[in-house]
Amino acid sequence: MQSASRPATSAAAAQAAGPPARHVEQQPRAPPAAAAAAAASAARSGLRAPGPAPPPGTHRAARRAPPATMKDCNNGCSPECTGEAGSKEMVGTFKAKDLIITPATILKEKPDPNALVFGTVFTDHMLTVEWSSEFGWDKPRIKPLQNLSLHPGSSALHYAVEVFDKEELLECIKQLVKLDQEWVPYSTSASLYIRPTFIGTEPSLGVKKPTKALLFVILSPVGPYFSSGTFKPVSLWANPKYVRAWKGGTGDCKMGGNYGSSLFAQCEAMDSGCQQVLWLYGEDNQITEVGTMNLFLYWINEDGEEELATPPLDGIILPGVTRQSILDLAHKWGEFKVSERYLTMDDLTTALEGNRVREMFGSGTACVVCPVSDILYKGETIHIPTMENGPKLAGRILDKLTDIQYGREESDWTIIVS
Repeated sequence: MQSASRPATSAAAAQAAGPPARHVEQQPRAPPAAAAAAAASAARSGLRAPGPAPPPGTHRAARRAPPATMKDCNNGCSPECTGEAGSKEMVGTFKAKDLIITPATILKEKPDPNALVFGTVFTDHMLTVEWSSEFGWDKPRIKPLQNLSLHPGSSALHYAVEVFDKEELLECIKQLVKLDQEWVPYSTSASLYIRPTFIGTEPSLGVKKPTKALLFVILSPVGPYFSSGTFKPVSLWANPKYVRAWKGGTGDCKMGGNYGSSLFAQCEAMDSGCQQVLWLYGEDNQITEVGTMNLFLYWINEDGEEELATPPLDGIILPGVTRQSILDLAHKWGEFKVSERYLTMDDLTTALEGNRVREMFGSGTACVVCPVSDILYKGETIHIPTMENGPKLAGRILDKLTDIQYGREESDWTIIVS
C-alpha cells in the first residue's frame, strides 16, 4: 500500500487501484480474515499514493476491497479455533472509533526523496491491533515505530502463518497516514509505501490455526522499485526448472511463504544478468507472472486481432489490483480485444518470429507499469520490442493511472482523507 508526494499543506495522492467492487482480496490461511484483509490497494503490497497532492488539507487513499472470509479447517485445531466459516467469532472486527493514538515525542529527520532506496527507511509511527480467540480484537493503536516482541515459538516464525495485506481498518490506516503525512515525499519519483501485515503470534509449535495474531501497518518512503529507475525496461529470467505455484495451493494469496521460497530463483536470475523471474507453469511452459508483477502482452494474436492479453486468475497468480485497473481501463477504451487467457513461451516466440508482438509490460503497486525488454529462456535472450514501439500502450496506461494517483483526474477509485 502506498501514499505519495504532496505540497506542505496537504497529504498525498493515492494509488488508482481499480473499482473496488471487482477487487476481491484473497482468503487468508491465517486467523480471522476480517483482519487479514488489510485491504491493500494493490495486490502486491498495498496502497500506493505517489505524486503531488489533492487540494490542501486532503489526502487521497485507494478504496479497500471487502473483507475476506476465513476458511475453517479440521487439522487438529483446538476447539476455540474451529468455528464455522463466516461465524461471529471468526469475523468480528475492531472499531476505528476506539483507536488510541500515542504520538512519538521525538521525530526523525525526513530523508532526501531523491536518494531513497526501496523499503529501507520508515516513518515515525505504526498501527497495531492484537487478536486472540479468547478475547477477540483489542483496540487499534497508533504508536511510535518500535521493534515487535515475539515469542520464539510464534507460529509466524515457523510455518509462514502471515498475510500481507475493511472499512474499520481503512479508517485506522487513514489516521496513521495523516499523522505521518510529513513523510510523504515532495517528489513524483518517490512515494509513501503502506505495508499491512497479519501474523500468527501464538507460542506453539503445532501446525494449526493460531489462537493469537497481530495485525500491524508500517509506512516507508520509497523511491522506484527497480534500481534502473521509473519506467525503465527490465529483463526477465524464465527457467522451467522452477515453479512458484500450483493448482490447489496458495499462489493466489499474498503470504510470506510464497516470497521466501522464490528467493533462490531470484538470485539465479540476477546472477544471469536479469532483474526478475518470469514464472512458468506446466509442460507447455505457460507464462504466469513475474516475481513482483502481473504480466501483460500487447500483440496481434493468432486470429490477426489486436489484443491485450494477461494470464487468467486460475489460482496460481496474484489478483493484482493494478492488473484489474488496467483491464478495466482497456475495456472502457474499447479500442482492441482484451483477454484473460493462457499464453505459453511457444506462443510468444512464434509471435515474435512473425513480428506480431508490440509490447510486454508488468504491473504492480510498487512499479505501477514496467516495460519488459528481454527474456532469458533456455540459454537464449529473447528480445521484446517494447521500447521500439513507444511503448505507446504501456505509457498511456501509466499516464492514466498516475493522473488518478496524483489527483490530476477525478476517479471513484480513490478515497479522500482529510
